[in-house]
Amino acid sequence: MKKNMLLDGLRSIARIGETAVIAAKAGIRYAAEKPSNAKLMRETFESLGSTYIKLGQFIASTPSLFPREYVEEFQGCLDQTPSLPFSYVEQVLQEEFAGRDLTEIFASIEPTPLASASIAQVHAAKLVSGEDVVIKVQKPGVETILYTDLNVLHWATKLLEKAVPKVKFASLADIVEEIKLRMVREVDFIEEAKNIDDFRDYLNATQNQVATAPRVYHQFSTRRVLTMQRLYGVPLTDFDVVRDVAKDPSQVLIAAMNTWFGSLMLCQSFHADLHAGNLMLLDDGRIGFIDFGIVGQLNPEVWSACIQFMDALQKTDYAAMAQNMLKMGMTDRAVDVTRLTADLERLFNGVLLGDPQQLLNSKPNDLNDIMLDIVAVGERHGIRFPRDFALLFKQMLYFDRFMRVLAPYTDIYADQRLQLLQNFEPAQQFKH
Repeated sequence: MKKNMLLDGLRSIARIGETAVIAAKAGIRYAAEKPSNAKLMRETFESLGSTYIKLGQFIASTPSLFPREYVEEFQGCLDQTPSLPFSYVEQVLQEEFAGRDLTEIFASIEPTPLASASIAQVHAAKLVSGEDVVIKVQKPGVETILYTDLNVLHWATKLLEKAVPKVKFASLADIVEEIKLRMVREVDFIEEAKNIDDFRDYLNATQNQVATAPRVYHQFSTRRVLTMQRLYGVPLTDFDVVRDVAKDPSQVLIAAMNTWFGSLMLCQSFHADLHAGNLMLLDDGRIGFIDFGIVGQLNPEVWSACIQFMDALQKTDYAAMAQNMLKMGMTDRAVDVTRLTADLERLFNGVLLGDPQQLLNSKPNDLNDIMLDIVAVGERHGIRFPRDFALLFKQMLYFDRFMRVLAPYTDIYADQRLQLLQNFEPAQQFKH
């Protein structure tokens, strides 16, 4: 125990030193090259690694808290990192299953990772009992680095708030606390296992036969190791393969979307990072949902208001849009609904040029701009959108991108097969 505490202390000191060096280099570069503040910050965050990459992704998905320039720049904040040698992975496995011979659990483990990200990397393996699995293994020192970085950030934001009391984002320390809460959950694979179980319970309760998620082997999982059933298929990022394999590529995505939209109402949390790499078309034709490390929680009333907002947009009913913006957001002051309605009408008249269908036919970047514009209008009226609403909207942008590639002639949100609101019983019936 003392040895581990000493190692953690040394890692913390080394991390603070590494952070100071990278920050100093960024300062020198700014003086010499004068890059944009947002670009320099993104590149510096990527150099600093996992905690700051996650912070960048938080910025990208929280347009209600950060300036447009930063939100747009951090859309490109990458999470893929070089893989670690297999010896490190073995070290973590031996620590987590101390007292047990790994050969009693795993018949084999592939040394080459299937994927490597900032917090963990994934290896294919086979259990002694014969099942094919994947092992998600947390990279050594990640938790220590996480706590060190977040403590430094918390200290820095407290100083900033004291030095500049009128700073625009006066609740920076609170934001760091929220990030800390979410990221601590992400490095706890027991939490991720619960998210997967919850989603599988939802699929079973709704008798969903078109989608699945990997079974978790809890007896071989810990806070730092997650052992799951291996799903065979291709990610939706392999667009050419999906088009070749699927008779109707649009149906693949419609099935995935219907499953996900149902989970918004019926699960304790929703998958909040469902880019195409986390969706698979399996060999048996089902849709595989993987990687439940990042989740959001959405109040059913907020989702209902979001759907009604979209419906009002298609009908160009700006008064209804204004009313549903109030239901989606939070405000601490009285809102003049008539003025909000007028602002929305001016915004969308400029965007749609008289054609309400243009929104649904615009490019993804345009949709992101529209989201930022909606948030900006809300801010002017004192409406603050919950962060999970931004995660929700971002996910819908993902779906829009997929459909443009897989089925470019399909009007996704006008498709009769799509069920944005599903008539299921409340999720409490099957929640743990």
